[in-house]
Amino acid sequence: MTAPDFEDLLRELAPQVLGTLVRRHGQFEGCEDAVQEAVLAATLQWPAEGVPANPRGWLVTVASRRLIDQLRSDHARREREAATAAEPLPEDVPDTDDTLVLLFLCCHPALTPASRTALTLRAVGGLTTAEIARAFLVPEGTLAVRISRAKQRIKASGGSFALPVGAEREERLRVVLHVLYLIFNEGYTASSGSELHRPDLAREAIRLTRAVHAQLPGDGEVAGLLALMLLTHARRETRTTVAGDLVPLEEQDRKKWDRGLIDEGTELAKASLAGPTLGPYQLQAAIAATHADAATAEETDWPQVHALYLILERIAPNPMVTLNRAIALAETEGPAAGLALLAGLDDDARMAGHHRLLSVRAHLLERGGDPAAAYAHFRRAAKATASLAEQRYLESRATRIGPPAPGVAPSP
Repeated sequence: MTAPDFEDLLRELAPQVLGTLVRRHGQFEGCEDAVQEAVLAATLQWPAEGVPANPRGWLVTVASRRLIDQLRSDHARREREAATAAEPLPEDVPDTDDTLVLLFLCCHPALTPASRTALTLRAVGGLTTAEIARAFLVPEGTLAVRISRAKQRIKASGGSFALPVGAEREERLRVVLHVLYLIFNEGYTASSGSELHRPDLAREAIRLTRAVHAQLPGDGEVAGLLALMLLTHARRETRTTVAGDLVPLEEQDRKKWDRGLIDEGTELAKASLAGPTLGPYQLQAAIAATHADAATAEETDWPQVHALYLILERIAPNPMVTLNRAIALAETEGPAAGLALLAGLDDDARMAGHHRLLSVRAHLLERGGDPAAAYAHFRRAAKATASLAEQRYLESRATRIGPPAPGVAPSP
């Protein structure tokens, strides 16, 4: 087994082992530390000694021993240590996979969105604190404090290691899916830094969403989110040049898209739409499938894309949805129609100075025959994004147009 195979196996098993320990002993933070030590031990021993016949059971046993050692060394927990140490070490590890329960715990409503994301990547994704800090460009110490506080907040809130029921379960699942969506988005288009995307984060989001889908195969929104990720990730190799410069969707070499991911994502998208309810991830997956179905950019079914965005805007109002609908509307009714729709976003505080709004308006102004205004907006958009890849692309669009001639004032 190669080093990447070991890494994949351990990332798959770690949340299952953590779930087993938390269910048995409680103490989320102590259990997580014990699992990390067990994973480290496996990393050192398995390449030399071989993978044990029951790798999950091996990890549970080692982690349980580490946890007992921790309890014995903590004088403030003597009573708990006595009860735990009296338990025999597990010989038969249950086959139940607690990954979904662990995800629900990491996405506890008492946590902030940033804490949910960090804790999910740490406890369920198996990423180190340093890896998560690098992904989100924050100091490792800051992220470590954030994760530690998240664990303490879960403990203080009395969160139990069990799936919630009824309406609470549905609400918590929506939070889980949103966290996975945020992780994927950060991996697909990094919000800052020199790289356009972080494929490791995108792959991790897909892996975790597959785990949720495996346990909830009948949930349309889970299937829709997985489909959306697969269809979007299929374009990853064509989104940048060799030099790392951004390539927009209409200019990508569609022959190089990953057809395996597209086929799988398309089938999932179709299956998700067959259910009795319709959610935002299902609609976004349907939009992505429509783009993937077009052999060329010119063959895109823009009326269908616009219709889907219109439905999405009605069930999940969001300025980014309106922004994307404006692009589709411009393709069907012309740039003036798209610009008119964008005008409605100018008073939305969430979009004030946002580089996406500026860049889309610049694109439509250029198509509408106002190069001076397009140039000004592309320049403003480039200054508004923290992504160096996006900055280079937007500056190149401005350079291609060129500055307005002296005495020519851009449109507002």
